[in-house]
Amino acid sequence: MSALLSIQDLQVAFRMGRGQRAQAVGRSGMGVSFDVPENTTVALVGESGSGKSVTAMSVLNLLPDNAERSGVITWHQGGQGRDLLRASLRELQALRGKEIACVFQDPMSSLNPVFSVGQQLVEPLVRHLGLNRAAAWKRAEELLAEVGIPEPARRMKSYPHEMSGGQQQRVMIAMALACEPRLLIADEPTTALDVTIQRQIIELLARLKTQRRMSVLFISHDLGLVGEIADEVVVMREGQVRERGAVADIFARPQDDYTKALLACRPSLEGNPRRLMVIDDHIAGRSDSGAAKVKDPAAPVILQVRSLAKSFWLRQGLFGKREFKAVQNVNFELRRGHTLGVVGESGSGKTTMGLTLLRLHEPTHGEVIFDGKNLLTLSDRERLVMRRRIQVVFQNPYASLNPRFTIGQTLIEPMTIHGIGADTAEREARARRLLEKVGLDGRAFGKYPHEFSGGQRQRVAIARCLTLEPEMLVLDEAVSALDVSVQAQVLNLLKDLQDELGLSYVFISHDLAVVRFISDEVLVMKDGEVVEQASAEQILAAPKQDYTRRLLAAIPRGYRAGA
Repeated sequence: MSALLSIQDLQVAFRMGRGQRAQAVGRSGMGVSFDVPENTTVALVGESGSGKSVTAMSVLNLLPDNAERSGVITWHQGGQGRDLLRASLRELQALRGKEIACVFQDPMSSLNPVFSVGQQLVEPLVRHLGLNRAAAWKRAEELLAEVGIPEPARRMKSYPHEMSGGQQQRVMIAMALACEPRLLIADEPTTALDVTIQRQIIELLARLKTQRRMSVLFISHDLGLVGEIADEVVVMREGQVRERGAVADIFARPQDDYTKALLACRPSLEGNPRRLMVIDDHIAGRSDSGAAKVKDPAAPVILQVRSLAKSFWLRQGLFGKREFKAVQNVNFELRRGHTLGVVGESGSGKTTMGLTLLRLHEPTHGEVIFDGKNLLTLSDRERLVMRRRIQVVFQNPYASLNPRFTIGQTLIEPMTIHGIGADTAEREARARRLLEKVGLDGRAFGKYPHEFSGGQRQRVAIARCLTLEPEMLVLDEAVSALDVSVQAQVLNLLKDLQDELGLSYVFISHDLAVVRFISDEVLVMKDGEVVEQASAEQILAAPKQDYTRRLLAAIPRGYRAGA
């Protein structure tokens, strides 16, 4: 099969000022090399920082101005090859969107919030295909229908914020496919989506690739996911190719220790180990086959939730409004040292429920009894005291950390507000101990959030919670945006802290495999209601609801022969 795109000896470095350069792709004279054949899906796989996105973005030079590229990137067109590294900006602009299109990880940051979906879809059709506005509008409606957007004529007039994450990503795919490109670069297109929407997007890409006979360069950190869509796999680490081959060979007979580690470190639906093995454990040959710690079934109940409900009132017409019931009649108990997993698709109400527990949303009705007191009726003074005991960790740590504060200031501020520690020196010593507890060394104290990876920032967010000596944490999709190896590290950290400090967790996630590893009991939510509630083992072994079975079926399980 002939190559559509050939990358040979690619090296990418970034100028950092004062004559310094950071090497992102390639090492010591050896660059990255691989081909993308026609009508083939090639997956670039690796952890965050492995160089996979930089490699893909080098194809169309969608890199910052301080990037320095060398090597050869050959685009084969009409029997001729053209080196894209030496192409002019005008030549690249002619290729972008027309011959080679991109779909990025976060559709909301890629879609223009001030233009309607229709306006953004029409633009490439007019620019690249020369269609008039009426013809382009009609074609754009057809594209929305093709990618599975219901009521495409109405959705053409919608703005991005009026659509769900899965719908936004479908719009991005429709925009990318508007000019019928020969190559689609999909950079982590499903990372922040729940498992059912993720499966829909994967199946959509596979169907469109077959129908249009195009090639796909699919970038991901999850080998289990790419095993279901890729024909060939290129595994990268620290800017170098560690292994490449057919997807069946990579899954059945991985040769490199790093590839084996990537395959093994994701939580499994079969068995529940005491700890997840991380990349370095696998490479070093360390094993931990011990069973998970048995929790005390008679531990005291720390939290009781009774008939919790939350409604929002939405405008309807000029003067009317209608009630949207985001959470309805939620009931559960949480014991000290235990974890309650809350799982469901986007829009199921799980995050709203978690925020209502903390009164970050005011409830419509219900009771939240913590240590004998109803959190929903406390005065402002009483709530401030109670917030020391209940903390929250959000999905995006960068958005929840002040970019102008050093990590030390971030940890010291809550202690100062709540009067913890006799003076600044004592608070600083406590902050440094907490950084060590979450696996960060003393050098982190004076740095800023942007100097850390996503996993490190999440550790900082957890350390900030621990400054107040809480008894309970609400973790809202706290690991969903992390790559599989960093996710394993954070999940192990949460288990260690629970064992050491007796913490209780409300763990909100869309991923049942992750929930199974960390949870003792699971709530399954749909449309604001709890549709199933049981132990983690019971939910996985014998789910009672079709909805739960669909969530389980949507979890990526890697390459399966004959699938």
